[in-house]
Formats: sequence, C-alpha cells, structure tokens
Amino acid sequence: MGGQPLFILSEDSQRTQGRDAQSSNIMAGKAVAESVRTTLGPRGMDKMLVGSSGDVVITNDGATILNEMDIEHPAAQMIVEVADSQEEEVGDGTTTAAVLAGNLLGEAEDLLNQDVHATTIVEGYHEAARIALEAIDEMVSEADVDDDVLRQVAASSMTGKGTGGLTAESLAETVVEAIRHVEGDDGVERDNVAVHTQVGASSNATELVPGIVIDEEPAHDEMPAAVEDASIAILDVELGVRTAEVDAEYTIDSIDQLNAAIDAEENELAGYAQAIVDSGVDVLFTTDDIDDRVAGRLAKEGILAFEDLGNKDARKIATATGASRVGAVDDLEEDDFGHADRIRSENFGDDDLAFVEGGAAAEAVTVFVRGGTEHVVSELERTIGDALDVVSTALESGEVVPGAGATEIAIADKIRSEAAGIEGRKQLAVTAFADALDIVPRTLAANTGQDPIDALVDLRAAHESEGRAGLITNGEEVTIDDPLEYGVIDPADVKREAVESATEAATMIVRIDDVIAAE
Repeated sequence: MGGQPLFILSEDSQRTQGRDAQSSNIMAGKAVAESVRTTLGPRGMDKMLVGSSGDVVITNDGATILNEMDIEHPAAQMIVEVADSQEEEVGDGTTTAAVLAGNLLGEAEDLLNQDVHATTIVEGYHEAARIALEAIDEMVSEADVDDDVLRQVAASSMTGKGTGGLTAESLAETVVEAIRHVEGDDGVERDNVAVHTQVGASSNATELVPGIVIDEEPAHDEMPAAVEDASIAILDVELGVRTAEVDAEYTIDSIDQLNAAIDAEENELAGYAQAIVDSGVDVLFTTDDIDDRVAGRLAKEGILAFEDLGNKDARKIATATGASRVGAVDDLEEDDFGHADRIRSENFGDDDLAFVEGGAAAEAVTVFVRGGTEHVVSELERTIGDALDVVSTALESGEVVPGAGATEIAIADKIRSEAAGIEGRKQLAVTAFADALDIVPRTLAANTGQDPIDALVDLRAAHESEGRAGLITNGEEVTIDDPLEYGVIDPADVKREAVESATEAATMIVRIDDVIAAE
C-alpha cells in the first residue's frame, strides 16, 4: 500500500473490539438488570420514574420500568427486549427474566476471565436451558387447574404490587371471573377483557362489568340516563345537513326562498330522526356527529344516542352486542340491531361514561378500576392486566408450578446433577447457569430482609429433603415451606419463557466481540 494508511470506516466512527467490547456490553446488561432487582417478590420496592416533561410513573412492573428508563445502550436494550417479550407472551415474570439475563451475563464474565471461550459458554448455556425446561416439566403440579388454582395464580401475580386498599385475594376473584367469562371452546379470548380506570373513589369500588365501558356522554341532556333491554344500532354516518363536496354559493333573492331553504334543511333532519324512530331502535351509536336538532327529536322519543365514537369503541360495541355497523340511515334494519340487557350513562366528576351491559352476544367484560389518585389507578391497571394474562396462560396450558423461588431451586439442582456428566469446559458454563438461577431465591430473600446466603442454603436443604421448598412470606413472618400449601403458584409457561428469553439474550450479548458505532 506504499506505506499509506487504509481507512475503511469514517473518521467519526468508533470501534471497540475483543474483551473491551465484551466487558462493555456485559456491564451494560448487568446494570439494567440490577436496576429492577429490588422490585422482585412480595416485598419488592417500587420505582419512581420522572420523565423529561415532569410526568411521574410509580411502579414495580419490570417491563414498565425498563421502557420508561429510555435506555440507549444497544446491549442494554436487549435486556429491555427480554422483559418486553416476557410481557407480550405470558404477561408476567418480566423482572425475573431481566434479572436472570443479567446474572447469566455476570457468570459469563467470570468464565471469560478464566479464558473460557465465548462459544463454549454459549453451548453450555443452551445445554443448561434444555435441562432447565425438563426440570420445569417435572415440577408441574398434578392438581387440576380449577377456579381455586386460578385464584391462587392471580393472587401470586399481584402480591407485592400496587393494589390500592384491596388485597390480592379479593382482586383475584374478579380476575378469574373475567377470564372465565371469555372462555370458549376455542380457548380464552383475552382481548375481550378490558381494563377501564376511573379516578375518584376507593379501590374497593373496583368491579366487573359484564360488558364494556366507554368515555362518552349522551348527545342530548334530555335523553334517558338508562335503557333496559335495549336494541342497539351503530351508524357510520353524520346525522346533519348534507354539505356539497365542492365550494358553492347560493343566491337567495327573497324571504320565501330563505324559508324554503330552512324548511328543506329541517325536513332533512326530521327525516333522519323519523327513520331512526321508525326502525324501533332504543340506543344509537354513531361514529360521526349528530346535529342538535336531530338529537333533540331523538330525546323526545326516549332514544338514547352517543355521537362521534372512535373506530375502536365502535368495534367493541359491535362485538359486545352483536350489532352490525351501517353506513346509511335508510339501510337501517332490525337484522342490523344488537342487544344489551342495560345501557346506562353515569357521571364521575368531570367525566361521563357509558356502560353497555349484558346482551345477546355479551362476549366482552370490563374490569372497572377505581382509585383515589391517577398513580394508584395506573398501577392497578398494570397489576390487573398482568394477572389477567397469567390466569389466561394457566387456563389454556393447564400447567402450574410452585412459586416463591421453589422452581428455580429445583432447576438449579437438576442442572448441577447433570453437569457432572458433561465433558470439557462446557461443564463450567452449565454449572454457571445453575449459579445464575440462584439470583431469584437470593433476591427474594434479600427483599424480605433475610440473609441471602443463609436463605439459599436452607432452601437447598429443604428441597433436598422435601422435594419442594420456597421462601414464603406470610404477613410479617418469612418461612421456608412448600409453596403449593400456601397457594403461591405460577404458570409453568412463565418460567419457561423467562429461561428461554434470558438465555437467548445473554448468549447473543456474550458472542459480540466487536462494536462499531457510527456517529
């Protein structure tokens, strides 16, 4: 090259290679995992996240915390993706997955310092993950997943999270009832369960609405506040005076012409109202505006109407009531009607809500969440959403495992016992995977004020003698016992997803030995 330097990257690019790149990525991943570790378990603490605009979020939900942190480091983003994947697939266990991924990276860093090749670590981790999944299968409870078990699953998910003045057990009843309502021959229609929050009352006022709740008020003050046994129509049309699609001007030369124009306008509006009245509908929803004169006529006839609905709300009403959306008033027929046992409008401070309850289809239900402050109802919404997801997961799979760290203790024990039969340095990686799993019971112990090392030793001993042992928090008392006896239960799929997603993220990060960052 004649002694001239060869530039492949731009001068503004930055490149980190070898151990420096591995250390940087591992450090970033560990830091992210450490940030949510103290939120794990029934005694986990909350985080207050303050945005650049002053918005405040108070939560101990792992996925919410990581997303609100606005993380930029690419390796750290992979840990965020672990939590997001866990949230999307099974709805809970996001903190467990993130903490496990971080600890797998920590163990990998120790192996790299011992000159164990990254490829060997990856192979060992994947072998350990396979053993872990087998261990989870062995830990699945033989008991039928009935309503009692589902309530325990929901309560276990919500314990330690923001439930306002309610206990996790009282909310669990509502969660299970909601999921059972949308259970069909083809499984659980989770999307048919909505959570609607409303500030202004104690969380004890939280209830299950057999239908849907939307933020809408009647189109006219004189309309009835409630309609029983209602026939429902949904129109995708504006109930007002038609306007030309092009700009046009009309010249009026006399008062008679003006009166004729006004009469024509009134007749058009009266025609809309009369057509709706003649159809026999009791409640009308429109995705466009309703002229005040039309609304007034409908009010006189005792018809309840709601205007300017969003497309999403219109779809929800159609699904819940069996109504068909119609594009013209003249096309409105009885076959297009839906049905609801009751539709009512209620005022909550500055907000008006419409409740669509029961009906011929009645496939949707809503958990109507109340709370004294915006922070309380926001955290309750996240908590109940997670509980709905895990109950749905448990019901569809029919598999649950003991919680309270018992499953992680069993997985680590099985991995260590099988590691002895693995040859070469890969055995070190398999054993390191088992050590990484200890972070879950260790963190549970630390968050309950116990000594992590003593608790881990006692848990291992109890598992060896009893076959199932977890760290049980019962009021102020913390004991080591069988979690199934105390109703501390998790869906097996939550554990499987945590192991798989954490392993994939950790092995991907460990394999990176070159980081090229463009300016």
